[in-house]
Amino acid sequence: MPLPFRCRLRRAPRGSLPATVALGTLLALLAPPAHAETAKAPGAMAQAVRATLPNGLRVVIVPDPLAPVVQTQMIYLAGSANAPKGFPGTAHALEHMMFNGAKELGRDQLSTLSARIGDNNNAFTTEDTTQFYFEAPAQNLGLLLHIEADRMRGALLTEKDWQHERGAIEQEVSRDLSSPVERYLVEQSKTLFAGTPYEHDALGTRPSFDKTDAALLRRFYDAWYEPNNAILLIVGDVDPKATLAQVQAQFGALPAGQIPPRPVIHPAPVEAKTIRLDSDLGVGFVTVAFRMPGAADPDYAAAQILADVLGSQRGALFALVPQGKALQTEVDYSPHAQAGSAVVLAVFPKGADSGVLLENVRGVLAEIRAHGVPAELVEAAKRKEIASLEFDADSISDLTESWANALALNNVSSPAALVDAFRAVTPEKVNALARTLLDPAHALTGILTPTESPNPAAMQGKAGETFITPPSHPVTLPEWARAELATIALPPTAPRPAAFTLPNGLHLLVLPEHVSHTVKLYGRIRHEDVLEQPPGHEGVAELTGGLFMYGSTIRDRLKLAADLDAIAAEAAAGFTFGASALTPVFDQAVAILADNELHPAFPANAFAVLKAQAVAERPGIMQSPAYRFRRAVLRALNPPGDPTLRETTPASLTHLTLDDVKAFYHAAYRPDLTTIIVIGDTTPEHARALITQEFGAWKAEGPTPVVDLPPRPPNRASKTVVPDAGRLQDQVLLLQTIGGGVKNPDRYALEMGNEILGSGFSSRLMQDLRVRTGYAYSAGSGVQWSRSRSTFLVSFGSDPDKVAAARAAAVAELQAMQGKPVSDDELTSAKASLLRGMPMSRASFDALADGYLSYASLGLPLDEADRQAQAFYTMTPDAILAAWKHWIRPDDLAQAVRGPNPG
Repeated sequence: MPLPFRCRLRRAPRGSLPATVALGTLLALLAPPAHAETAKAPGAMAQAVRATLPNGLRVVIVPDPLAPVVQTQMIYLAGSANAPKGFPGTAHALEHMMFNGAKELGRDQLSTLSARIGDNNNAFTTEDTTQFYFEAPAQNLGLLLHIEADRMRGALLTEKDWQHERGAIEQEVSRDLSSPVERYLVEQSKTLFAGTPYEHDALGTRPSFDKTDAALLRRFYDAWYEPNNAILLIVGDVDPKATLAQVQAQFGALPAGQIPPRPVIHPAPVEAKTIRLDSDLGVGFVTVAFRMPGAADPDYAAAQILADVLGSQRGALFALVPQGKALQTEVDYSPHAQAGSAVVLAVFPKGADSGVLLENVRGVLAEIRAHGVPAELVEAAKRKEIASLEFDADSISDLTESWANALALNNVSSPAALVDAFRAVTPEKVNALARTLLDPAHALTGILTPTESPNPAAMQGKAGETFITPPSHPVTLPEWARAELATIALPPTAPRPAAFTLPNGLHLLVLPEHVSHTVKLYGRIRHEDVLEQPPGHEGVAELTGGLFMYGSTIRDRLKLAADLDAIAAEAAAGFTFGASALTPVFDQAVAILADNELHPAFPANAFAVLKAQAVAERPGIMQSPAYRFRRAVLRALNPPGDPTLRETTPASLTHLTLDDVKAFYHAAYRPDLTTIIVIGDTTPEHARALITQEFGAWKAEGPTPVVDLPPRPPNRASKTVVPDAGRLQDQVLLLQTIGGGVKNPDRYALEMGNEILGSGFSSRLMQDLRVRTGYAYSAGSGVQWSRSRSTFLVSFGSDPDKVAAARAAAVAELQAMQGKPVSDDELTSAKASLLRGMPMSRASFDALADGYLSYASLGLPLDEADRQAQAFYTMTPDAILAAWKHWIRPDDLAQAVRGPNPG
């Protein structure tokens, strides 16, 4: 299971080579030198363009032609650390208010305009920055620049808007603090950064927002939201010279401001302390946290390498997992600009002695502090950090994030500047840092214990409630926006991969992309655990998947990890498998992956450990509110005896044998149910030869398993409540079955209607439940498709006393969808959003691969995106009305609520 811990602040990037570094330069940094000798460098990537306008605005333009898409990120160098004393949520509050309108675009106009260019925008506040991003078709860059220039100095910030927005932001606080992990991170910051502005979480608090008014927000805005305190980052399929001219036209006339002095963070030494919190999760966590260097600190690179080594699968901490002493381990380094923290985490099953695991973790750290880390792990971490910079160009969003972190947090001119810093790291530097930082006398210990009645009462409060009158007529955009968006056209044809079928039935897709010198393989085996696991063997699929980590018949666990480290590659086997590597070593990475996927070792000792862990973990998982909530949803949608209601239990796990695992593997892991897509710096011919060489001998055994669930009857109305005392906010789902699966004849009409109802900020649900009423912080709807089944759902989160009103509003919107055709204006916005958003769904290797693998899983043709675009383009209001009348059943909605006082 993925660990729920996360950074409040995204650490400096691990994934893209800046456009100024040539392949040969990069490969020369990687040991052994032979890697460079195999490369055929096509020359330097396109140059990034940097400029500083006379008003002080820093502009960085990074071309990436992966898709006809551009992303802008306006970075204000002010975050929660700059907030007035006693008002820790000021920066976050202002972030919200920046979406409530400015001089040229009011709130409803901004929402409408955002929808019509693809509806992919948001913002986030950290301790050091507030960052606003838009992603749109590249030809709409001018609109994005106009929006940011308008609100840089023209935000309205009225008291009426704040009193309304306060309700939404306090709902956000409730949502985030419903997580025990989030509550722990808040307490961690209070301790590690006590007495400094970093002690306050960037989220803010309800008491802070209750004291806040528009005048305070205006003062903060006037102090910090100035062009000479901002960085405008533009990444994507753009011409740098023309783009810079557009920036100068939009921002050049804005005057510079007088920026206040910035706080200087000098935290006092941490005194050892233990934080104990109750948790509603199915497993427990022990953590040991330390103060670390910040992103702009000279020791940042060494600290990052130290964190990588501590978390390595070849390291002593991770070894606790195969030894059966921990369910999982993780190391998370979170650098703010001026100081950082690292959390060493280990997971234990509910009911186990956390003290024993804590002592094991402390013992590992003490050994490292006393004797240092293995030099080969330092070198492996350096190679991976440097190589990972190349991978950012595989995603326009990742490339943007990489540059944003480098500029705003690391305080360097580009991500390329980090390469030299990583190269200079030595084992001696890492060990010296470990001796200084991993001092138990200055460590913060955390223990999150699963319990039936966690109590987050200290965080509670009630959100305010104000209402906004909805627009009485269609929103009119200003002429500069209306003219550019007047025509809706079909998007560019989706890139079409070369398609092959190997003699063993394996389907291969190859999509050459040369924006970076990397190649990635993505594989997926069609499967359905609840159909393929024999009766009484529930859990065998999970155990089988977990055993791939232990290597192949020729590579044990450590050699598997070492061989991948040697070429700075990543690979993972299982039902979903994949590999990513620099171009010259991609063939090696695929060979390692294929060996692991096709010849797993399945060692008996590892099976015994993994099985014991699964049996110990399962009771806590089954008792957790999250698990019981998922089970409640399944029971509400499916009839008794449905395969989806089969359940893995301690008893079913206890009876499993290693022979059961091997039998399941041979039956379910088959080439004739497998699709592989290769994307990147390769050719179809080379990829086909490589996959044939490594996977061609794979043979299917026995009859083809059934992997499609049977059709199910329509569900009926029901209500289920799952108490969860650890939450502040109710999580609500309204669901119903839809017949026909992905072959439903009205699929496109249902999807277009859903765009109007519940997709994006301008949707009916979001406008009704959040913008106009403040009932919920987020609300949306969606349709989930499989080959044989489909589900429609509405989701929202709100304070318990607002659930009934929010549900009534949501159901009313469903009924309205069935009562009369959607308006021409709504349909135009939905078409614009979906059609202009399609290129953005192709703006990364991962997204491209996910799209084509989904088509394979659903049995759809490779040109599905173009078919979908044509259907959306010609959609009519009457077609949507007919589909929603026929398939959506508001009276049969199943309601599932998880929260502190669900009703």
